Amino acid sequence: MSESPKTKFVTAGRDKKWTNGVVNPPVQRASTIVFDTVAEKQQATINRANKTLFYGRRGTNTHFAFQDAMTEIEGGAGCALYPCGTAAISNAILSFVETGDHILMVDTCYEPTRDFCDTIMKKMGVETTYYNPTIGDGIRELIKPNTKILFLESPGSITMEVQDVPTLSKIAHEQDIIVMLDNTWGAGVNFSPFDFGVDISIQAATKYIVGHSDVMLGTAVASEKYWPPLREQSYLMGQCVSPDDAYLGLRGIRTLDVRLRQHAENSLKVAKWLQSRPEVDHVRHPALETCPGHEFFERDFTGGNGLFSFVLKSSYSKATTALLDGMKHFSMGYSWGGFESLILANEPKSFNSLRTVANPNFEGTLIRLHIGLEDTDDLIADLEAGFARYNALILEKEATA
Repeated sequence: MSESPKTKFVTAGRDKKWTNGVVNPPVQRASTIVFDTVAEKQQATINRANKTLFYGRRGTNTHFAFQDAMTEIEGGAGCALYPCGTAAISNAILSFVETGDHILMVDTCYEPTRDFCDTIMKKMGVETTYYNPTIGDGIRELIKPNTKILFLESPGSITMEVQDVPTLSKIAHEQDIIVMLDNTWGAGVNFSPFDFGVDISIQAATKYIVGHSDVMLGTAVASEKYWPPLREQSYLMGQCVSPDDAYLGLRGIRTLDVRLRQHAENSLKVAKWLQSRPEVDHVRHPALETCPGHEFFERDFTGGNGLFSFVLKSSYSKATTALLDGMKHFSMGYSWGGFESLILANEPKSFNSLRTVANPNFEGTLIRLHIGLEDTDDLIADLEAGFARYNALILEKEATA
């Protein structure tokens, strides 16, 4: 009998060889690993890529426990660790491209991912073509003989488009193209990447894996075919994390399932309330039909989380500022995935410099929310007060028009 995924979050990475019989693996800090005999050193050298104490950058038992846990949760053959999510993305790409190659990158990707492609990749002579997240079978027309990577992010950053991952993966594999997915929103809980054809699943573990907004951490879990080159290339590029951060990532996994379920319940309640507001044009929550790609969410995901967006009917920066300023429970901050609620605004024109083929087809201001673990009644009251400030400025503008 296979164990429940819920149980896996508690048991993953707790092999006694890492824990030495205690509940949590000790934080093992080390740069130099010492050996008593030549034979011991030679054995460690031979097995240095296979979770053996060899040198601090290869990892300690704390790292190995976290890597085991991430591999067990997401699937795949192994997990590489990075100092942040952006490092995980950039180094996963760098591990498989060379001058003259071509990348297909979803146009709704995380902004630093786009910056990496437009600067570092361009400087290396690697071409990037951005594609619409809803393209589906049309991706065939964008594939070139030198296309090496198809990069997905589902749901998409800010505007939350859910992609048809299995269809895109199938088409990519017909041409022996590597499929990479930024799976941070799915968090290894709500979307099982290797069941849908993904080759490398990347997360900003800074977000839900850690869950407390106090660690920068990135992971990339790879299939058996791509794990050895990802592991070795990332090592050669000097990628490593502190054992303390690996420990906190591992500790976050223990409550990951229950936290995500509460985030999801809270966010859906707030999202449905927002649907009733006269100021709101539509809500972009993957669990709601108003979100692009909702049908793929229903088919492929097992749950949601706290991150979604909604679009106002108008775009008036002074009123938006009034809405944001004075929030009691929502803070403004460039992240998500922690226990706290966050809010950010994006004016429609801001997407013009970020996207080439997937500019939003709405005119109002987009507000991105991360719904934390506070009482939803308090969060709704906070938003309601923000709308009162917002409406006061809208009325003032209309009166002077």
